[in-house]
Amino acid sequence: MSKQNIYDNEIFFNDFKNIRQNKVNFNDLLETPVILSMLPDLSGKSVLDIGCGMGQHAKQYSDLGAKKVLGIDISEKMLNYAKENNSADNITYKIIPMEDIEKIDEKFDLITSSLVFDYIEDFGALMIKIYNLLTPNGLLVFSTSHPMATAYDGTYPRFTKTPLGERLYANINNYFVEGKREIKWVVDNYELYHRTISSMINDIIKAGFKIEECQESLASEELRKKEPAQFDGAIHRPDFIFFKCSKS
Repeated sequence: MSKQNIYDNEIFFNDFKNIRQNKVNFNDLLETPVILSMLPDLSGKSVLDIGCGMGQHAKQYSDLGAKKVLGIDISEKMLNYAKENNSADNITYKIIPMEDIEKIDEKFDLITSSLVFDYIEDFGALMIKIYNLLTPNGLLVFSTSHPMATAYDGTYPRFTKTPLGERLYANINNYFVEGKREIKWVVDNYELYHRTISSMINDIIKAGFKIEECQESLASEELRKKEPAQFDGAIHRPDFIFFKCSKS
């Protein structure tokens, strides 16, 4: 099974870092508010953050009262940034690919992940591994790219636009063709895995989870008007999907 480590590519890492440092970005304005709203009270909880990246969420969980946070990622560059910019006494960062989380020898009250699971080839196997790492009554809260977004294969533009660039509607093609997508995003041969919503839900259920909540990202009307170049397409299709799942 391949393990993509695109974030250690110098060009990709620097571009991603610049995106995150810009105050107008999808992560901070669309993803973070939703995933934080789905969290339980973190006081005294042990947390595993899968694909922690630069550590923004790990630091938020620490600040929200978590007893300890383990942030794991495959990228050495991302973890070095996390250690330098988002550290705390109760946060540990380790290089562990999400494909290998069964090697972690402890249990967690909460497992989270932010926009990482579309890099996993076998989503069902990952759900089982996560289930086994949770304490009884533990929770999994995660976001990932929405299947309506990952369906994009580069054949057609993502949106049909007016001559002035306003997005009129989203173009969705080959939604039911699941599997690897190779597209150009900053670099050539950027890889992700597309699966339908029903496939995701069934893998979650088969692992033993109960789905407590599901949300889809939507930029507010105010944000769409204020930053149309970034967010005017958000009304046509969601960019992210969120799940809160309990260990039954």
